[in-house]
Amino acid sequence: MTNIQTEIIRILIQYSDLQSSQIHKHLTESGISLSLITAKREVKALLQAEFIEKRGSGRYVKYSISIKGKVFATIDSQKYTSIDPDLRYGQSKYNFELFEGFPTVVITEQELAKLEEATNNFYVKSKNISPIIEKKELERLVIELSWKSSKIEGNTYTLLDTERLILENVEANGHTKDETQMILNHKKAFDYIWEHRKAFKSVSKAVVETVHSLLTDNLEIRKGYRKTGVGVNGSIYKPLDNTYQIEDAMDSLFGLIGKANNPYDKALMALAGISYIQPFEDGNKRTSRLVANSILIGHDLAPLSYRGVDIDHYRSAMLTFYELNSLMPLKGIFINQYIESANNYLLNMHRV
Repeated sequence: MTNIQTEIIRILIQYSDLQSSQIHKHLTESGISLSLITAKREVKALLQAEFIEKRGSGRYVKYSISIKGKVFATIDSQKYTSIDPDLRYGQSKYNFELFEGFPTVVITEQELAKLEEATNNFYVKSKNISPIIEKKELERLVIELSWKSSKIEGNTYTLLDTERLILENVEANGHTKDETQMILNHKKAFDYIWEHRKAFKSVSKAVVETVHSLLTDNLEIRKGYRKTGVGVNGSIYKPLDNTYQIEDAMDSLFGLIGKANNPYDKALMALAGISYIQPFEDGNKRTSRLVANSILIGHDLAPLSYRGVDIDHYRSAMLTFYELNSLMPLKGIFINQYIESANNYLLNMHRV
């Protein structure tokens, strides 16, 4: 998109159902100097690309953002989430149209080429590693994933504490039992996925519930789809509070993932979608990260440890998807973390 088109998308996310003259007015108020004819030309280009939709005819035509436009909207997530939740312009309710209109391809050809290059390098450098080295690399991956994924959820275990817990079964002082259990559950969930990796090419309710059950074992979190509402810290977004609607939403997500052309798209959709629906009373984001990894591992790709992710950026990206349905901030994190993981670990994915 051009800079003008990007701004038009942002305007239509914030102010729906605008005439071209109103869009032009907002553009000029944002500091963009252009004629009404130019604004109309940019609107027409976005309409042809299906980023926006129109209704009405003649002088009464109004434009609104499409699902595709929302998903691909370029949003500064940190700037957006720096505003107090009640003052943000995002949506507070679940978007029932999101997964029905969601693009089946979200990673561009250029981005896919970068991911494939990282994967090929991952294969080459891991091809002749010994089982002993692979065992150590798996331990390192599990430690770093368990530490960082737990830290995203507020766990205060350090990386060294996590290493001692996983390798020596030594609990760190000054931490709650739940923090210790969260770390151990990450290891348990990842070990299960790794041991059964040939069965994880697709995603289903059974897969998601199994991963969630392993991640929340002994944490007094109910298993299965929740039956009550749940809030999201720091957000105006309220997920669904009806079990039947949650079931339908998850089925829509599974259908979308099944239509995706490559495993990177599938993993990214799972990462965003499970977090958005929040099907469980707790542990949703942890589940989304491990399910995304199950897809990658099931397709012989590098798993993500999230070791280098900036937690504030990650949370901002998630909130932006919840409230604006823009996938772009989270997609950037996903791609960067995949390339980092592919470059950082030695795992022979083709070894049975």
